[in-house]
Amino acid sequence: MSEANPTTKSDVFEGHDPAVRERTKKMLMYFIVFAVVMLFAGFTSAYIVSNMGQYWVHAFANSAFWASNALLVLSSIALWLSVRWMRQNEKTKTLAALGLTLALGIGFTVSQAEGWKSLSDLGMGWTVSEHESGMNAYRWNNIEAIMESGAVYGTDYEVYRNGVPVIYSAERKEFYAANDELMVRPITQDVARTSNSGGGYLWALIAVHILHLTFGFVYLVINGIRVAMGTIHAGDVVRLQSLSIYWHFMGALWLYLFAFLFFMN
Repeated sequence: MSEANPTTKSDVFEGHDPAVRERTKKMLMYFIVFAVVMLFAGFTSAYIVSNMGQYWVHAFANSAFWASNALLVLSSIALWLSVRWMRQNEKTKTLAALGLTLALGIGFTVSQAEGWKSLSDLGMGWTVSEHESGMNAYRWNNIEAIMESGAVYGTDYEVYRNGVPVIYSAERKEFYAANDELMVRPITQDVARTSNSGGGYLWALIAVHILHLTFGFVYLVINGIRVAMGTIHAGDVVRLQSLSIYWHFMGALWLYLFAFLFFMN
């Protein structure tokens, strides 16, 4: 009587309809997507609530961010083509499309880094200042740093309260309430003290998205290796489809964050 080889890995889907395996793997990916959606919904809700009734520093999207959006859409198209060509058993085209997806994804990352660096140069993002106690104080969109950087009000940024932009006098370097058209009482100290107190939530949004994007890159490379080795083929594209679901979702998530940061926020 022969014994089973203990090193042989059993397939939990062995003996089942292949459609069951495909549905299960896709459902697992949809569960992951749902969990990420709830995570980001919690962060954005907390950020909005923490800034209610306070002054918001609103940055305008620069050209690097718009370029990153275009690269992101193109990467999704390339990945969609890779799935289509794999179904048609076009292995060479599939690998080329996956390589293009990776290149566009790297381009997206580079343009994102350039976009955030441009905002940082204007004093937007995290700034560190020393508190009276000697401890470092971390602030998001520090209005003093923005004003000292030479950022142009109305072009690079605006300050809002209750959905209405406040008035800024470049000559006086003072902020005034939206209804103070004669600029009688400056509110610069109020803006500096209460603007974007929920910046920590916003940073968490960005950091978590970068983390999940990294997972997407790793998954993309792994599936590219699987295609090259023949593990993924015309008769079994479910892992490539799962990658596609995740990649398209992360792209849609960034577009949501882009709208939230530069238009809704």
